[in-house]
Amino acid sequence: MYRHDTKQLEFINFALPFGGKLSSENRWVIKAEIMPWDMIEEYYRKSFPSDGQGAPAKPSRMAFGTLVIKETLGLSDEEVVEQLSENPYLQYFIGLHEFEFKAPFDASMLVHFRKRFPAEFISKVNEEMLFRLKKKDSQDETDEDSDSSDSNSTPRGKLVIDATCAPSDIRFPTDLSLLNEAREKTEAIIDVLHEPFIGKEKKPRTYRKRARKEYLNLAKSKKKKKSKLRKAMGKQLNYVERNLNYINDLSSKVSLQLLPRNKYHDLLVIQEVYRQQKLMHDQRIHKVADRIVSISQPHVRPIVRGKASASTEFGAKVSVSLCDGYSFVDRISWDAYNESEDLISQAQSYRRRFGFFPASIHADKIYRNHENRRFCKENGIRLSGPALGRPPKDQKANELNKKIQYQDEIDRIPIEGKFGQCKRRFGLGRIMGKLAETSSSMIMMSFMVANLEKVLLCLYFLLTSIMNKRKNRALISYYNPYGKIGYQYRTQPVEFCMI
Repeated sequence: MYRHDTKQLEFINFALPFGGKLSSENRWVIKAEIMPWDMIEEYYRKSFPSDGQGAPAKPSRMAFGTLVIKETLGLSDEEVVEQLSENPYLQYFIGLHEFEFKAPFDASMLVHFRKRFPAEFISKVNEEMLFRLKKKDSQDETDEDSDSSDSNSTPRGKLVIDATCAPSDIRFPTDLSLLNEAREKTEAIIDVLHEPFIGKEKKPRTYRKRARKEYLNLAKSKKKKKSKLRKAMGKQLNYVERNLNYINDLSSKVSLQLLPRNKYHDLLVIQEVYRQQKLMHDQRIHKVADRIVSISQPHVRPIVRGKASASTEFGAKVSVSLCDGYSFVDRISWDAYNESEDLISQAQSYRRRFGFFPASIHADKIYRNHENRRFCKENGIRLSGPALGRPPKDQKANELNKKIQYQDEIDRIPIEGKFGQCKRRFGLGRIMGKLAETSSSMIMMSFMVANLEKVLLCLYFLLTSIMNKRKNRALISYYNPYGKIGYQYRTQPVEFCMI
């Protein structure tokens, strides 16, 4: 059941039991004005039954605002609840009418909050938030060239695209450790299914102590020979096969409903893990389709990136578009794919958002295939990088092309910085969600929070600009979430715009 609160929270009405009032310049107060709460409320209300049965659900602003706070501050679920009970600005942001010393909900509620806001909806909230700011900013400017017929179809702006991996919080997988984990979990399942027969039948022999000793003998060795590793994996496969046969026999005597939900899930995953590992071991190969690398998170796949720090990462692959410093997530996939396939769809998404194609697309070398070049040529889009064919013989033209290519590489740098910002500050570097849907929501929320921080930074630029009429310079007070960190003179006034 969901109760809609028709009373809109006003900033001046927030009550503090210890006196005083909140500052209107606080970052959480400003963020609360930016968020499209009405859109979130409309979607959130539809996810509950209309018959009015069940316990009342938490308000939409409280649910969505808590997720924003978590990713902004990089806190755990438990720490978010503690911060909410201590900070009046955070309580105002989630929609409380007065300060409360008691936590508004338990930390376990954040799991339900993430399930109620899928990644697709968070992407719409991100676009709506930026669209409203762009529309509000455009109202203050004069409409130019409104009578021209082709003004809306002319390509404008720059589109920077790239893909990255959002690593999940799993142990670095090896085939031997995965089989050992599968063996231990099947032994626990056998213990549960054998409980009704204690004292009546003899418990199946699993040789768990011997299997554990054989695993540690190789796992603790510094140098692992291929022959010894293959022999150890063969033994672990035999142990897992024996345990699965025991479980099959026990399932004919008792129902598998005796198993808890998590153990039944593990049993289904282990059967597929055994099939994949047995296939690779018998055929002496190291690749298999839809390879499982984590029993607790079977949706995670290995993503080969070729980076110096980690050639292979384990998590979701994300395609991102960057427009004037604001990021839009176009695709989240747990399976590896060629990111060059997304260029056309990303350009079309750009046109859907702004009404026209970009004048130039700045992308990596992998995007410059024949299909993408043909699409860009047909739509008047310049794709970054050198053109096909031999370089021109004219030395001046050749030098000009090199300067353009160099500038294109510089224009592509901000998206790498955006990835670094999201991974270092907003939780993209390690996704702590356990389910595929909640992990996707956390990935999308990381980029939305990064956009919210950039909007806040631009607003502070505008509010703290003091024009020096004599020198025609603007004094800018730079702001970060921990306070003002300095001043710098600029030769031009700061403008907040999308394109």
